[in-house]
Amino acid sequence: MFGGSRQSVTEPAQDPRVPDRHRPTRRAVLRLALGMGLVLPFVKAGAAAEADPRGARPREGDRFVFATGERQGQVVAPSDLLVGGPPVIVYPADAGTGVVKDGSRLNEVLLIRLESDALAPETRPYAPEGIVAYSAICTHEGCEVSEWRAEAKILECPCHASLFDPRDSARVVSGPARKRLSRLPLKIVDGALVAGGGFSGRVGFQPG
Repeated sequence: MFGGSRQSVTEPAQDPRVPDRHRPTRRAVLRLALGMGLVLPFVKAGAAAEADPRGARPREGDRFVFATGERQGQVVAPSDLLVGGPPVIVYPADAGTGVVKDGSRLNEVLLIRLESDALAPETRPYAPEGIVAYSAICTHEGCEVSEWRAEAKILECPCHASLFDPRDSARVVSGPARKRLSRLPLKIVDGALVAGGGFSGRVGFQPG
């Protein structure tokens, strides 16, 4: 690339109608070309990540598999969820291809089974047999919401103790989080638990 003899480069004729101050210098042109060379790999990497089916967000029809433990990768059935908790951390899986969407931690989902009568009216339509699904990533600083207060039926983020009520669309009970966990609608099809659509909003850290 840098070897070999040097070749002369003929400067293109300048348009006399364009003032000198508006003409790009050779250094500016080289700087722009170098910048584009540095940016393009990142653009391509981002596009590749979006194209990876393992990183795709949940969508209608996806099933769920255990994210950890002895049954990691196995499909979760409604009967696997105990009424009253605790939550189970799962990943969505494409029903057609079987691809588990574990390429992004933003796809971690909490499944919790509660008494249907205990759910808020606006939560019940998305919770067949009392099963609710929420993003497992805290809206405060993106930690994993992994703690469960069994008696109060409350989700807790261990990083900064934000509390969320799964019975009321993951409403913030106490901060510092200020936004609910994103909800994932559910439905039961032929006895299987599946996603009824995508997340209700942005997943993870949400300022303000």
